[in-house]
Amino acid sequence: MLDAITKYLSSSATPGEAGSIFWATIYILLITVGISLAVIAMNWLERKILAHMQIRLGPMRVGPHGLLQPFADALKLLIKEDIIPQDADKLVFWSAPVVVTMTAFTTFLVVPFGRTHAVTDMNIGILFMLGVSSLGVLGIIMAGWSSNSHYPLMGSLRSSAQMVSYEIAMGLAIVCAVLMTSLQTGTGTLSMIGIVESQAAQHTWFIFKFFPLGFLAFGVFAIAMVAETNRAPFDLPEAESELVAGFHTEYSGFRWSLFFLAEYAAMLAVSSIAVTLWLGGWMRPFPNWLSGSTWNTAFSLFPALTLFVLAGLCLLGTVRMPKIPQMKIQTVGLGIFGLLLGFIGLVLLITPVRERVQDIYWFVVKVAFFMYMYIWYRGTFPRYRFDQLMKVGWKVLLPTGLAVLIATALWGLMPQITSAIVGLLP
Repeated sequence: MLDAITKYLSSSATPGEAGSIFWATIYILLITVGISLAVIAMNWLERKILAHMQIRLGPMRVGPHGLLQPFADALKLLIKEDIIPQDADKLVFWSAPVVVTMTAFTTFLVVPFGRTHAVTDMNIGILFMLGVSSLGVLGIIMAGWSSNSHYPLMGSLRSSAQMVSYEIAMGLAIVCAVLMTSLQTGTGTLSMIGIVESQAAQHTWFIFKFFPLGFLAFGVFAIAMVAETNRAPFDLPEAESELVAGFHTEYSGFRWSLFFLAEYAAMLAVSSIAVTLWLGGWMRPFPNWLSGSTWNTAFSLFPALTLFVLAGLCLLGTVRMPKIPQMKIQTVGLGIFGLLLGFIGLVLLITPVRERVQDIYWFVVKVAFFMYMYIWYRGTFPRYRFDQLMKVGWKVLLPTGLAVLIATALWGLMPQITSAIVGLLP
C-alpha cells in the first residue's frame, strides 16, 4: 500500500491515468478546499476592488482591512434561520442548491492545473466539462419551480434561457480551438491536457493562432462565459424592476450560500477552460523564446517572489497602521498574516517544491486575470435589457462564432485546398 502511494510521486501522469485511487482522492480534496478558499478570496477582493473603483474603502471592520469579513459572512449564513416556503416542494427545494453546487465542482475533475496536476485526463475532457456544466441549468429550474412563487420561477426561466442561448456560441468557439489542435496530430483532440500540449508543440497559444481568427474565437468565448455565469452586465436573473434576487429569492442561510458558492465556482471553471484552450494552460510566458535552464530557473522563482511582495505589502501596512489601542489587534493580525505569507514563500524556494508548483502558479495567475475582468465588468458596464441580451446571443455571437468556425476550418485546410487546385490546373 505504501509503495503504491509513494510510487506515484515519481510518475508523470495524472492520478486517474496512473490508477492511483489514493492520490485521486487527495487531488479531489485539495481542489474542493482550494476552490472554496478561492471563492472566499474572490468575495473579499471583489468588494475591495469595487470599493476602490468607487472611491470607497470596502470592508474594514472584521480583521485587518476586512480580511476576515468573508469568514464572518459565512458564519452568519451558517447560523441564520433556514426558511422554507409553506407550499414549496421540499424535496426539490432541498435538492436544487446541491445540484447546482455539485455540477460546478465536478467540472474541475478534468481541469489540468499542470501536466500531472489534474484528477484525471479524459479523451473527451472538453465534452465532459460542457456536459456537466450544462446540468447546472436543471438546478436553477428546480430552485425557481420548487419555491411555488412567481418571481423565482420567472428568474429561473430567464437564467435558463440565457444559459442555453450562450452555450451554443460558446460551443462553436470551443470547436475552433479543437480544430487548431488537429494541425499537429491530424485528428485533433478533446483532451484538456492534449490541447495544452498541442499549443506547446505548435509554439503558440491558440489566441494568436490564425490571427485574428483565434482572437475572435476567444472573444466569442469570453463574452459567452460572462453571460453563462449570469454575471454583470448579463446578470438578468437579478431583476431590479421586481426587487428580487432571481431564482434563489426564497432561499436563505446555508442554502443561499451554496448558490453563491456555485456561482463563483462556475466563474472559476469557465475561466479555467478559457486559459486551457487559448492561453496555454499551465505553460509559462514565452517558453520557446526564453528557453534554457537559466530562464526556467528564473521563471520558477516567480511564485516565491509573488508571496514575498504580498508579505512586504502586509508588513508595510502594519507599519502604517494608526498607533491607537483600537487598531492594535488589526495591526498584529496583519503583521502575522504577512509573516505567514513570507514563510510560505520560503517554502516555495525549496527546489522540489519550486519545480512542482510553478505549473499551478502560472495557471492560477491566468485564471486570476479573468476573475479580475469579472470585477471590472461589474464596476463598468450597465446591465442589458433581456431583449438586448437575447439579441447579442442569437444575432451577434452565434453568426460570429459560426463564421469564425468556418474560416478556421478553411484556413487549416488551406494547404490541401491549394494542392488540390494546383492538381486540377493543366
